[in-house]
Amino acid sequence: MSAIEQTEAARPRGTRLPRRARRNQLLGAAQEVFVAQGYHAAAMDDIAERAGVSKPVLYQHFPGKLDLYLALLDQHCEALLQSVRTALASTTDNKQRVAATMDAYFAYVEDPGGAFRLVFESDLTNEPAVRERVDKVSLECAEAISEVIAEDTGLSKDESMLLAVGLGGVSQVVARYWLSSESTVPRETAVQLLTSLAWKGIAGFPLHGSEGQ
Repeated sequence: MSAIEQTEAARPRGTRLPRRARRNQLLGAAQEVFVAQGYHAAAMDDIAERAGVSKPVLYQHFPGKLDLYLALLDQHCEALLQSVRTALASTTDNKQRVAATMDAYFAYVEDPGGAFRLVFESDLTNEPAVRERVDKVSLECAEAISEVIAEDTGLSKDESMLLAVGLGGVSQVVARYWLSSESTVPRETAVQLLTSLAWKGIAGFPLHGSEGQ
């Protein structure tokens, strides 16, 4: 059950929940409010009301609005990183691996909760703690991709990292454009098109220690 689904299930006031369940409920409510209104326009009153709790209950779990936002950001940055790692580990066929990784970004932005907006489209990017987290997850995703590239091609760490940053960056930018433009291109087709573009480049590097693939 997602954080937002837990919010819907637990919204009536007066319900006592275990601490972890209450925290997840509050995070789900906060996500809805932050995605809809942005950080600056959102108010703790709005989040408490959305969660169906009093504001003191909200402050028991999160001392301030920034603490709540950062907790959400940590949660969704980790979700993106795990999705990319899972995609990379899902197959040993490199073309399918590229497709799976790109699809991980498309799935991330297509999630109805809109969590990607907190990571890639935050109105709080000038806040050092936010910028640090966004940069960190982009770097960690690229590092995960670069490890596979280096292992398969024999390219240096720096060379592999450049390619990985390019692949990750293209994936998230195109996925966001695809969603925001309300494209008529189905997600599967969009991933196939982007994979074809990327594969024509990355396949030009022969497999390390083999005849190629």
